[in-house]
Formats: sequence, C-alpha cells, structure tokens
Amino acid sequence: MAEKMKLATLLGNYPVAAAIRNGEIRSDLVEFDIADVKVSNTAFKPLVREARFDLAELAIVTYLQAKAAGKAYTLIPATVVGRGQHHTIAYNPERGALKASDLTGKRVGVRAYTQTTGAWVRGFLADDYGVDPLKVQWVTFEDPHVAEYKDPEFVTRAPADKNLTQMLLDGEIDAAIVGDKIPDPRLKPLIPDADAVAKKWAESHGGVPINHMMVVRDSISKSRPDVIKEIYRILLESRRAAQPAADNSLLDPLRFGIEANRRSLELIIDYSFRQKLIPRKYTVDELFDDVTRVLG
Repeated sequence: MAEKMKLATLLGNYPVAAAIRNGEIRSDLVEFDIADVKVSNTAFKPLVREARFDLAELAIVTYLQAKAAGKAYTLIPATVVGRGQHHTIAYNPERGALKASDLTGKRVGVRAYTQTTGAWVRGFLADDYGVDPLKVQWVTFEDPHVAEYKDPEFVTRAPADKNLTQMLLDGEIDAAIVGDKIPDPRLKPLIPDADAVAKKWAESHGGVPINHMMVVRDSISKSRPDVIKEIYRILLESRRAAQPAADNSLLDPLRFGIEANRRSLELIIDYSFRQKLIPRKYTVDELFDDVTRVLG
C-alpha cells in the first residue's frame, strides 16, 4: 500500500470545503493538515514567499504572478471561489453622477493593484466600457503578494493613515473596488443592475469569473501523482456534497476540470498581461503539469 501523505493545507471554510474540513470524506492516501487561518488571502504571502503550504487555494492572478516569478507550484483545475464581479466597484453619488465609462483619467481605489477582483473589473471596464486601465490612477493600500512584482508607474500608495471607504466618501478617490459587499450605505454600485449584467457577461464570456483555484507543490506532483489524483477526487466529492452543479454550467462558480475553466483562464491571462501584471501571456495548458493537466 502506498504511503499516506500529510499535506500542509490552506483551504477556507467554504461550503465547497465542508466535507473535507469535517472529515466526512476519507482517504487512505492523503491527510489534510488545514491551517487555522480565518481569511485565506492573509496567508497568500507566506504561500508564495515562503512556500509554506503543500496544497493551497490561491487567487488566480497571484498564481500567474507566482508562476512568472518561478515559484514551484502547479495549478489544479478546481475552483473553490468564483463569483460575478460587476457589483464590486462602487462610487459615492453624493459627490456627483459617475458612469463606468467615465473612469479613464480618474482616481480609483483598490486594496492592491494585483488583487484578482481588480484584474477582472479592469478587464471588463476596458472591453465593455471603453476605459483604458493604464490611464487610471490606481490608489492602493497593500503590497503585492509576490515580492518580485513591482507595481506600475500609474499605481500609487495611499498614505498609511487613509482608509479606502473613507477616501471614497471624502471624494479623495472617484470610485473604488470594494469587494463583495458595499461597505457603507451612502455608496452605490457603479454599474447599474450589476447582478443581471454579471449573469449576461458570464454567459457570453465562458463562465463566472474565477477567484481562487487550488495549487500544489511541484515536487509532490512529480513524486506522487497518485496523491494528486486523490486530492482532485476529494475536492470534487466535497464540491458535489456542497451543492449540485448549476443547470447552466456557465453560471456555476465552482467549475472543475480544465475545459470547464479554459475560457475564464484565457481571459484572466489576457487581462493580466494587458494590465502589466505578468510579463507574457501563458497558454492555459502551461499552467498545469503532466499530472494536473489530465484531471477532470
């Protein structure tokens, strides 16, 4: 019998992971030592800077940047966080009317320029609203996860005593990518009917945007392909236990397998290159190795 492997694991407390975290799914090959981390993205820096985990969820743009920097992880085609993104950018109507198409030349806040949500938002602002993201002044509050990456010249850091929401309320920035929830009732989504727009976008662009996928240490994939296949099986079983797949697969935020995610990966690679987040455009197949490429 093959030796059981204990994996230092980063995986959030999501419905898709519940059957793994509560031990409902068992394995003779792998054991998950899940880090006690309240919010997964706070552990992305130690993942890509210190290689702290064997198996982890990781924001897809951070993974692309980690690959560009030569970090020894490969992608597993398993989405554990995905969502529409059109609702994540807000403005303050008390400061005057503003449309998405008005953002070229404006000041826009975002937690970090490298944030995956920001990359998706800039992508559809460019393609669907005529905004040039390289001519927006992006105001940030955090460093990139990948230490080797340096923000472009059109990105500036807010003073240490500033807060993104308050800057937006005070008119110091014109709009901001605020995340899944609008943080103050005085703020409004910049894109009207954002949920309907996001649904239509997903149906015409190959699926709901990917936020986090799973990655695994290269050395494990090379030495224990049986473990990689078992990881994928467990992730897929846990996903199925959480909720059935959507009737319309394009609206399923938790797609597994390369083909189900191919168009979304092509888009985020393209967006990342155009936004100067990565030095070249990868093919989707380059993100995987010989073991993970055939999963699903």
